[in-house]
Amino acid sequence: MNIFKKFRTSLIYISLIVIIGAGCKQSFLTEENPANRTTDNYYTNAAGYESLVTSCYPLLRDITQQRVLMFPGTDIFAASGWGGVYFNQPNPLASAYDQYDIRMNASLGELQTLWDFLYREINRCNAVVTRAPNIPDMADSLKNVRIGEAKFLRSLCLFWAVQTWGDVPMPLVETTSASLEVTKALSKDIYSQIVGDLTQSIAKLPAKQKDVGRVTQGAAKFLLARVYLTRGWNYNNALGGTSADFTSALQLCDQIIASGLYPLEANWNNLWPLHNINPNKETANATSSVAVCNKSAEVIFAIQYASATSYQGDPSVGTTTLGNNMHEMFSGGPSGVAQQARTSAYNRFLPSQICTWAAYRLFDPIMDIRYKGTFNNVSYATTAGSISLATNKPFPQNLTLTYAIGDTTAIARDWNSPVTTAAQRGVDIQGGTKHYSVINPNEYVGLGYITGTTPIVDVLAGPAPMVWKFFQPGITYGDGYSTFNDPLFRSAEVYLMAAEAIVKGATGAVLGTADVYYNKILDRALGSANAGKSPMRATNPELVNDPLTNIVSYRATAANITVDMILDERARELLGEGNQRWFDLKRTGTLIARASKYNPWTGYGLTGTPLISAKHLVRPIPQGMLDNSNPRIQQNDGY
Repeated sequence: MNIFKKFRTSLIYISLIVIIGAGCKQSFLTEENPANRTTDNYYTNAAGYESLVTSCYPLLRDITQQRVLMFPGTDIFAASGWGGVYFNQPNPLASAYDQYDIRMNASLGELQTLWDFLYREINRCNAVVTRAPNIPDMADSLKNVRIGEAKFLRSLCLFWAVQTWGDVPMPLVETTSASLEVTKALSKDIYSQIVGDLTQSIAKLPAKQKDVGRVTQGAAKFLLARVYLTRGWNYNNALGGTSADFTSALQLCDQIIASGLYPLEANWNNLWPLHNINPNKETANATSSVAVCNKSAEVIFAIQYASATSYQGDPSVGTTTLGNNMHEMFSGGPSGVAQQARTSAYNRFLPSQICTWAAYRLFDPIMDIRYKGTFNNVSYATTAGSISLATNKPFPQNLTLTYAIGDTTAIARDWNSPVTTAAQRGVDIQGGTKHYSVINPNEYVGLGYITGTTPIVDVLAGPAPMVWKFFQPGITYGDGYSTFNDPLFRSAEVYLMAAEAIVKGATGAVLGTADVYYNKILDRALGSANAGKSPMRATNPELVNDPLTNIVSYRATAANITVDMILDERARELLGEGNQRWFDLKRTGTLIARASKYNPWTGYGLTGTPLISAKHLVRPIPQGMLDNSNPRIQQNDGY
């Protein structure tokens, strides 16, 4: 049974106040509740209480799709292309999330949206906890499990909130009436509450749940390990952390590994929807493409989208997030030539997270299977058509290219394998011979400018490598939503958390030194043929024109493993997953250094001066929260 199957009716209680239909005799302004269903008369027995608990899960979709707060402005993602910086255009402007300028302020709509979603979810979970004693017809054993689920979900949201904003409100009982009074709790107190709640959840939750998607003991241990790891770093000395937290994190990681419930997939590609790099040769459909990955035992907790009859929820009760959009929100997209008509073949690429050069150059494209599993560097025509090069600038030609379905239209070369002669280029480049665009790595952001601010016009419009690992074939174009379950927690990250904890001084590791945990993930990525070998990445990933001979191994040893090395491996293994990258960098105290070094926009700032500073390690409290609180809630320092 999927926990989301009951969602269509589970939220009626909270939003169904006025029901008006065509031909109704009641006045439009007359409130009517034909079912006479309210929170006070519906959550009084086991059936109503189960619906309440179930209603706590779907909102996770909306929360985790607020990705612009967690990926741009980091080392591996920006919110837009950075051609203006690379080609030295005057005063280029991009997203506030990357440039960290004065526009990074309380008025940003995404901040308010995330705040509202988190506190809506916290209040639903509080309702579960608050109302539990008054449910007479449910066994205490089951009731305790449901309370454990609610405390996990509440902890997850409080954890996201305290990492994002620092000191924030911490309501622990259901809010049933309006109030303008808002009180911030200290970060250290929030962490203490989370640790206590998750410890209780671990004691109450089963190792496995009958309903797919429900929280398990393993999920609670995973979250508690991440909380301990974060508290151990003790940002700004405000979290109440000590070095003992790293050992606590390691112990939980070892318990998860020893349980045997979440074994690593032998083949990393089995974690993602099955798809062909050439959509014209696709054999999988929307259902078969996710049959394996949605059942992977490596996934400890996932946001559920797979139920064909219920994942959309019920629009009548305010559910706006219909499905998973991971496949369309990360960088890239097919060559414009590849989609003469917009179809489901490549679906809707609407990227708001664009990979930096560093994101590509951290991989060994040959040895590490995750590179080809993460990125697609070839575009194919999905309709027959032609394109004229007459408007190509600065190299116009009296030439029309004709494509059949399945023809190659663009190739983005791997970072360590650029073409070196004009003849190897497409005919859009002077001297080129190929009837498709050939894009070298230093051209992922475009071909540049003719003079001043007049850009080169490349009618073949070749792309940077697309983020491909989340792509699900067979989705109707007009829908664009995937039924791939978003793997929020998976056991590969457990090994990397353990490695980080050991580097920070944790003791008692079951498997050995930090490099043993790290290399367990690396060797899976290399496959049996290359296990134990040393894959090579760019020594300076941010310098796209660095000599190709300037490379370094990313195999760990007990002597060389560092937090930065682990962050690089997290980027390769978890790229685009878990709404976690900004938190990773904040936790480890590396956000300013790594974003300034690897993100071109952050390094540029405004007029060439980086603006990211310590104040940006927390976000501004949303303006709506400031305006609607009395006395006015205090804004974070520096905003």
